[in-house]
Amino acid sequence: MHEASLMRSLMRKIDSLAAAEGAERVTTVHVWLGALSHMSAGHFQEHFEQASKTTIADGASLEIEESTDIDDPNAQHLLLRSIEVET
Repeated sequence: MHEASLMRSLMRKIDSLAAAEGAERVTTVHVWLGALSHMSAGHFQEHFEQASKTTIADGASLEIEESTDIDDPNAQHLLLRSIEVET
């Protein structure tokens, strides 16, 4: 359930950023996974592929940065670093 909530929030952010850019398609999504986010890169990719189906980010490539720093203030979070779009 936690992953579904994270993915919905992430997809809303991606949609909002893409709309602001007048994008037709999101080509790349760069995310940062905190050390305590309970998501591995592989796990995140599976959930992202499912959540992005039929959205502007369907088929986007992923750049996933995994932190190992448990003392980072964002260690429990997943952060959207950037997106690349086609207009």
